[in-house]
Amino acid sequence: MSGKTKILYVEDEPFLGRIVKESLESRNYEVLMVTDGREAVPLFQSAQPDICVLDVMLPHVDGYSIAAEIRKVSPAMPIIFVTAKTQTHDLLKAFEVGGNDYLRKPFSLEELIARVNNLLQLMQPNSKPQKQDFFQIGRYQFNVARYELTFGGQVRKLSHREASLLQVLAAHQNATVSRKHVLMYVWGDDSFFNSRNLDVYISKLRDYLKEDSQLQITTIKGVGYHFSVA
Repeated sequence: MSGKTKILYVEDEPFLGRIVKESLESRNYEVLMVTDGREAVPLFQSAQPDICVLDVMLPHVDGYSIAAEIRKVSPAMPIIFVTAKTQTHDLLKAFEVGGNDYLRKPFSLEELIARVNNLLQLMQPNSKPQKQDFFQIGRYQFNVARYELTFGGQVRKLSHREASLLQVLAAHQNATVSRKHVLMYVWGDDSFFNSRNLDVYISKLRDYLKEDSQLQITTIKGVGYHFSVA
């Protein structure tokens, strides 16, 4: 056992792929790379990676199809899409087929590593939001300890549950967090009653954050929420 995080990387642009692969390997990751979509699932099955990083537009088999096949054999496998596509329906499709996160090209290696590490941590059982008392969320400032959300000098006092929900989302900015994880963190159980309450609180937070158009809480049906922060 090498102890290294093993990444399946599927990318059909040879120059970009080589740069990313070599850069990740220099940071002590093990990278298994293919450029043809047909080779991705067989390599996944033989190599058993810790996480998959998939381009969307690939020869023969696209990234969405690869993710769907991986999901059939490994429901908990973390999957990150990287793509030049920028439309909202592309983002939604990425999550519908089983993706956990979505990274738009061009991206920095530091951002990719941060997404990989965050997703691996998030997928661990009983993972909790990082202990942090202050978050910058787009143009908003969120003081966790004081339950205060500030925008342009105006301060909104949050309830305990509103603050707890915003905290778990803010701790996973630009990542996907499961509905069950949110329910367990905010309410301590995932009962139907609390699930309906969660829908109400999500609507409240969307309203509270509406002054910054770059912020978006996207509901991924059957999965959870993706909190996009530009």
